[in-house]
This record gives sequence, C-alpha cells and structure tokens, in this order.
Amino acid sequence: MLVITLAVASVAVYGSMALAPGDPATLLVGGGKKPSPELIASIHHEYHLDDPFPVRYWQWLTGALHGDFGRSMAYRDSVNHLLDARIANTLMLVGYAAAIILLIGICLGTAAALKGGRFETFATAASAGAMAVPTFVIGALLAYFFGVQLGWFAPSGTGSGVSGFFRHLTLPAVALAFSWVGYVAQITRTSVRGELRSEHVETADSRGIPRPGIIRRHVLRNASGPIFAVSGVAVAGLIATTSVVEKAFGINGVGALLVDAAAKQDLATVQAISLITVAAFVVLNTLVDLVTALLDPRILKGRTS
Repeated sequence: MLVITLAVASVAVYGSMALAPGDPATLLVGGGKKPSPELIASIHHEYHLDDPFPVRYWQWLTGALHGDFGRSMAYRDSVNHLLDARIANTLMLVGYAAAIILLIGICLGTAAALKGGRFETFATAASAGAMAVPTFVIGALLAYFFGVQLGWFAPSGTGSGVSGFFRHLTLPAVALAFSWVGYVAQITRTSVRGELRSEHVETADSRGIPRPGIIRRHVLRNASGPIFAVSGVAVAGLIATTSVVEKAFGINGVGALLVDAAAKQDLATVQAISLITVAAFVVLNTLVDLVTALLDPRILKGRTS
C-alpha cells in the first residue's frame, strides 16, 4: 500500500503541474515583447516540454528515483542544488517544532488527566484555543511581541551556531508547533483519562498497588499507543505547513522555496518539493502505524481477526 500510494501521488503531483495554466517556457524569455513561436518551440524541445505526457512523466519519475529532479527553469540551476542549500534549515525547524510538540503536548495532556479539577479545565480550554489559532496569526504575534518589542529572539533569519539556532528558530518553531501542541494535549488527556477509568486500573488500585506504579505500568503504557500515533501525525503535518512559517520569518528553507517556485511557475522545483513532501508524510505515517502496532498488540489482533 505504501508503494501504491507513492505511485498514485507521483502521478497526481506531476499531472496537476502539467495541467497548470500558463507556459513555463516564457520564464526563460526576457524583455516585455511577446516571444516568437520559434523561440518558444526551441525551449519546449530543450526541456522536453513538447513530449507526450507519459514520456515526460516516465523521464521525470526515473530521474527522481535516481535522485535527479531535473533543472529549474526559473533559477537556471539544478533542483538538487536548490534543495541542498535549503533542506538543512527546514529539517532543523521541523525537528525543533517536533520536540516542542512532544514535550509540551504530552506533558500538558498527561498532567491534566492525572490532576483533574481546575487544572484540567484550564488545560483543556488552553489546548482548544491553541488549536483554533491559525499558524500565520500566531507567527505574526510572536514576531511582533518577542522579536520586535522585547527583542528576546530574532524575528527573521536562521543564524549560526547553537546560540544563533535558538535565537532565530525558537519563534518560528513555536508558531509551527502551536496548534499541534493543543491537538496532542487533547488526545493525550483523553487517552490517559480513559485508561484511568479502565477496569484493570481500578482492580490494581483496589489491591493496594502504589499509585505511581499503577500510572507508570498500566495507565501510561496502555495510553502510549494512541498518543504516539497522533504525535506522529502531528510531526508529519509539520512538513506541509513549513512554507507559511518560513515565509513569515524569512527562513531560507524548502517551504519558502516552494512558495517562490509556484509563483514563478517553476514546475520542476514545485514537482520535486511536492513529491518529497508527500513521500515523507506517507513514509512517516507508515512507520507510526508499525510502531503503534508494536506498542499495542491489540491493534494487530484486531486487524488479523
């Protein structure tokens, strides 16, 4: 299913770009005059734009499988070189945001379920509010208050070194993770709360087993499957939303490159980034499914029964 999904996604990505309006060959023609048909035809022939769709798709797919995504018409450079110069910034941003999601989201949801009362009410309301705030809104607010007004963090750029990393990427990482923290916290609270009310936990409690042992062995262990699953989906979802944050904070990453390439009708770059994004999302979700099944054998039993 993983292979089939990636194959269908590759057709959808390449086909949608091929059906996009406009002629990418006009990007290579300078000046304000309308290019001659002969010049457009020569560009089409050079970049194989005049080949039939199946031929173009197969050439692109075989090249992508060998790590060659073609040449950018807008940047006059290979797509691989464009990605190599930016992918490290995107990976650092996604990794930083993922750490924030896992640390704050899981801890907040677990504490809310275990403590209950007003703290649970507050945590539930706060996480629901975080889920409702769009990424670009929280990004603008963070950049204004903590970057411009207070000057605690840099409002743009990536910096260098460990101190530069935290100073420049903290605000975009928080903006990227903000809504997902609320989502993970809600699922964690619900999962832990459900395990606390389960029969085996009540039985262990009635036998006088110490509360910390019950929580560690029975509650958190059984609740880890759904929590890990939703955390994996959250981390995978970061890949699709990096473009908003990178443009807002001036980060020279793959997401920002995608936005710029789409505006310039740079099909080769858009196709490459789209395929990489879909592949990363699908592969990560598949790994999450496998690990979730290992954490909770009941899932495998339910699928094979």
